[in-house]
Amino acid sequence: MSATASISRAVSQRKRKRLMLIGGALAVLAAAVGLMLMAFSQDIRFFRTPADLTEQEITSGARFRLGGLVEEGSVTRQGSELHFTVTDTIKTARVVFEGIPPDLFREGQGVVAEGRFGPDRIFRADNVLAKHDENYTPKDLASSLKEKGVWEGE
Repeated sequence: MSATASISRAVSQRKRKRLMLIGGALAVLAAAVGLMLMAFSQDIRFFRTPADLTEQEITSGARFRLGGLVEEGSVTRQGSELHFTVTDTIKTARVVFEGIPPDLFREGQGVVAEGRFGPDRIFRADNVLAKHDENYTPKDLASSLKEKGVWEGE
């Protein structure tokens, strides 16, 4: 075997090792990106108004955000549970929240509840966010109410 053949073989083996190393690094990077995207997609909770809800969303048990206005006369307390109705003036959704509501939570105010629908078709919220001053409404809620023609804000 000649010296050039053995040098050529050594260079070829180094190229193959380098390509395998680069390929392995790309595979690890792709797996890491895939896992991050999967984690982010599970953490995203979509905002819906009662009129936007589909039958599948109500029955699937998927988590999302339900937004609208707290319907006048709908707030009741039963033990540690707060019962109220969220409306977008087209449709309504009954909500149960166990815990202490935000200080500014009241009838007629904007609210966003995070949770899921139970088998009884009642939205079980584990987090409730209330409008924090007279000028604030979440952008998604405001644009949704504007689309439906029921926006009374600026």
